[in-house]
Amino acid sequence: MSQSSPLAGVDRARLTQAYPDIFSPSPLKRIQTVATIAALVGLFLFGMMWLGFSFEKLATGISRLGVIIGLMFPPTPGNLLHLYLKGLAETLAIALLGTMLAAVIAFPLAFIAAKNVVAQRAVHFLSRRFLDSIRGVDTLIWALIFINVVGLGPFAGILAVAMSDIGSFGKLFSEAIETADTKPIDGVTSTGGSALHQIRFGIVPQVLPVILSQVLYYFESNTRSATVIGIVGAGGIGLYLSNEIGQQNWDHVAFLIIMILITVAIIDWGSSQLRFAIIGQRAIA
Repeated sequence: MSQSSPLAGVDRARLTQAYPDIFSPSPLKRIQTVATIAALVGLFLFGMMWLGFSFEKLATGISRLGVIIGLMFPPTPGNLLHLYLKGLAETLAIALLGTMLAAVIAFPLAFIAAKNVVAQRAVHFLSRRFLDSIRGVDTLIWALIFINVVGLGPFAGILAVAMSDIGSFGKLFSEAIETADTKPIDGVTSTGGSALHQIRFGIVPQVLPVILSQVLYYFESNTRSATVIGIVGAGGIGLYLSNEIGQQNWDHVAFLIIMILITVAIIDWGSSQLRFAIIGQRAIA
């Protein structure tokens, strides 16, 4: 048995009268809608043609991809397992040290960028724009810059990860500071505490769990970034991955990819457990 629509009858008539443009749009509005859709479709097709999209190349590439996947089995490290493990340890060290260095530098900068700590608009504006400028440059670009500054190797990778994260940490930390409850700060002030005491005993205990949670999350993300910047010469397992792809040793490439996936999954699990312990599962969800 069919059931009547909830908008049938009086309700539909009332809604049609209240919103005539939605139920009976004018011809001009219909033409504008069709023209907008046609323009977007045309722009999409033009972009695909301009960038060389080709079904023939796509079909050829998929068949080539199938051959490469077939050459990846069985994954094996050959006699290079010790080098791969060393590269993986370098990647983890780059991610950990870069993240920690960025957090240490960004922590005081975040107080300068927070409105409830530094009231001067000019200081707040300049500090926020400085952090935005650093944050706007990708980790890979920082890696290419530092490779030319300090040379190839993990040190350039650490600096690249740290430089990229200073801007992000500064913004996130300052936003956490600005949301701090004022009652603990007022309590410290009422006992004659200085501005430094207000920060130490009124703000830091409130925001520290959130900051630690953000640092752990970025360490997990930086593990993947450290792998990518290794491909351009910033050390770590990415360098070995790039070499094996260049030599088309696809069984070695598959082994390296599996190593990276397992490592990232373990760090993801461990980081989540620590974040749950610090700020609680409900807060993360």
